[in-house]
Amino acid sequence: MVNTEENGTDTSGEMDVNDNVLVAYFSATENTRVITEYISEALSAELYEIEPDKPYTEEDLDYNNESSRCSVEMDDPDYRPEIRGTIEDFERYDIIFLGYPIWWGEAPRIVNTFIESYDFEGKTVIPF
Repeated sequence: MVNTEENGTDTSGEMDVNDNVLVAYFSATENTRVITEYISEALSAELYEIEPDKPYTEEDLDYNNESSRCSVEMDDPDYRPEIRGTIEDFERYDIIFLGYPIWWGEAPRIVNTFIESYDFEGKTVIPF
C-alpha cells in the first residue's frame, strides 16, 4: 500500500505497483537473470525470459572465437535470432524493464528481435 499525504503525494518512497509492469530479460550466462529476479520481486512484477529458439552453448558464447555464434550474430547488425514463445496480452503492460548483457558494447541481437516483435508505443521502457 502506498502512503499518501492529503495532496496525494506518495510518502512511502515505494512505487505503486500494479499488474501493468513487466520485467523482460535475456541472460546467456545467468548474470542478468539474478538482477532481473531482484527487480521482479521488489516490484511484484511479471517476469518474462527472452529465450532463443536455439539455446546458446558455451561454444556459441566464445567471444574470442570469430566463428562462434555470438560473434557471427554481432558482426551482422541485421541478424535477428528467433525467440521461443511470446507474451500474451503485451498491450496491458505500461512499464517494461528490459534487461540484457552487453555484447561488443551493445545489446545482443536477440534483444532487437524482442523489441521488433511488439508495439512499444506509449510504454515506458527502462533498460538495465
